[in-house]
Amino acid sequence: LCNERNARIHVAATVAVLLLSAWLRLEPVEWALIGVAIGMVFAGEMMNTVVELMVDMLMPREHELAKHAKDVAAGAILVFALTAAFIGAVVLGARLLARLGLG
Repeated sequence: LCNERNARIHVAATVAVLLLSAWLRLEPVEWALIGVAIGMVFAGEMMNTVVELMVDMLMPREHELAKHAKDVAAGAILVFALTAAFIGAVVLGARLLARLGLG
């Protein structure tokens, strides 16, 4: 998981969000929402990795169903990531604009 490009991107985004959250001095419930969003993405990445490893183990040759299983697992991660981005925008957006004097 740590060697996967997307996982490294998620780690970088997590660090940025946590630093921004600390700078914005979030309320406890806002921290909880950010934590759930981050956890959701990392749990999804782990599930996606398991699907990919199992498919590769069970189907050493290319097969249309194996490809479909991997595509669906990757799509689930996209949904998790977009949901986390939405949560981040809702929780951080207004506070960030206010802190920058734009809102």
